[in-house]
Amino acid sequence: MNDNYFAILMAGGVGSRFWPVSTNEFPKQFHDMLGTGETLIQKTFSRLSKIIPQQNILILTNEKYNQFVLEQLPMVSSRQILLEPAMRNTAPSILYASMKIRQMNPNALMVVAPSDHWIENEAAFCSDLQQCFDYCESQDVMLTLGIRPTFPNTGFGYIEFDPSAETSVKKVIQFREKPDAETAEFFVESGKFLWNGGIFIWSVETILRAFENFQPEMLNLFESGAELYNTENEKDFIQRNYPKAENISIDFAIMESARNVYVLNASFDWNDLGTWGSLHEKLSKDDAENAVVNASVLLPNSSNNIIRTDKKKLVIIDGLHDYIVVDRADVLLIYPKSKEQEIKSIANEASGLLK
Repeated sequence: MNDNYFAILMAGGVGSRFWPVSTNEFPKQFHDMLGTGETLIQKTFSRLSKIIPQQNILILTNEKYNQFVLEQLPMVSSRQILLEPAMRNTAPSILYASMKIRQMNPNALMVVAPSDHWIENEAAFCSDLQQCFDYCESQDVMLTLGIRPTFPNTGFGYIEFDPSAETSVKKVIQFREKPDAETAEFFVESGKFLWNGGIFIWSVETILRAFENFQPEMLNLFESGAELYNTENEKDFIQRNYPKAENISIDFAIMESARNVYVLNASFDWNDLGTWGSLHEKLSKDDAENAVVNASVLLPNSSNNIIRTDKKKLVIIDGLHDYIVVDRADVLLIYPKSKEQEIKSIANEASGLLK
């Protein structure tokens, strides 16, 4: 393996659309959402370690999830876990990790990868990632892996690219926010748009230069403790200064302004597992399209449901179609799949009733 390869595994999100399984206290990346025997963060770490040395995989998470990471990834040392003392979105967290990586290896090539994605063909993922590393090693560019749209999804951001280039790596024209249905149809039909999978590849030199150009104030904040990274004084510096950083995503902070952004059309199937409906798509199903996790079921006259329990509970449902059914110790959710985007707000409302 190449010692210049590093990964930033992003594991700080809450995944509130997977409520009541995913909660602020125990978010989805630490759950076995697919019923495979591995949690999402375990599957992602395993996938990355096929091409990146394990000791070069840094896990970015909120400080309250530190114990989950240590329990689920026992091969990881505490120095690999970067604890955010405050929620500040992806730009500050990526900058923090990049500063640490530069101290470890100034020639580093990095991938930023969310911890909660579903990727089945891991060999194709590694092949695409290798191509990106090779490209970034010789070019001053920031690369992202785009996903070919299979339908006009309104829940994803999109990447518009220049199709004229004969190479597989295309120049990004612009990033587009989640569209309405009509716009999403146009994106898909045009053939010039990819889903934004949130996977980024660059050299540590290139990304820090981008922060210098577009986020100088944030860079100065983190540079003020440059000599403290990877020392016993790092934690205190981050505790005092990290909350001062602007709450902004890497897309808004860097990617949408930079001109040296390129995209590779990923060769693997991908799902961001952002909702119960997206999980339903990837689970095995019976003849009536019912997907079941951790349950025994009798489902007469029922179709296209997703059913999950904490333990092997017997669930009997008659005449239910297109629903999410989730049974936990203190919550039973029975909710239309067509309204799954509302679960986040329902979770906020329900939290007051559970106290």
